[in-house]
Amino acid sequence: MSSYTLFSTAVGTCGIGWGANGIVGVQLPECNASATLSRLLHKLGGDASPGLPPVEVQRTIEDIVALLAGEHRDLMHAALDFTQVPDFFRRIYDVVRRIPPGQTRSYGDVAAGCGDPAAARSVGQAMARNPFPIIVPCHRVLAAHGGSGGFSAHGGVTTKLKLLAIEGAGTLSLPW
Repeated sequence: MSSYTLFSTAVGTCGIGWGANGIVGVQLPECNASATLSRLLHKLGGDASPGLPPVEVQRTIEDIVALLAGEHRDLMHAALDFTQVPDFFRRIYDVVRRIPPGQTRSYGDVAAGCGDPAAARSVGQAMARNPFPIIVPCHRVLAAHGGSGGFSAHGGVTTKLKLLAIEGAGTLSLPW
């Protein structure tokens, strides 16, 4: 069973869900708080209930709030529950989590970082299914030559570009 809470940020109401093994999902803002909650509950499944976040989840919430207000924060401390995540996607998410605020990588760069340079499409699929946006900063992954690529959150690419602007990201960063 998982618990969840909603919280206010500079870009709107976000949500987070957690269970015994860590954070199970994060929801970026939808058009209103009710829609955000609905999307979060769909992501978490039928057994989620509202709850008071444990200390480590509260720290993650505070860091997300700060990050979305333009402060550079490291979210590597956030314990994520990868139980429902395929192994290759987990490897992708591990690489993406290491992209610092204000920097970007291409889908190909991330694929290469996972040891499979030909897997750029798989990286795109993993970004589209990312249950942990912001913690796994899929908005920092761009198409080749700095193109925006897609973004599955409410607002699509406009939201992606807004998140990058908040972080002060310029053009595509050099690969690691």
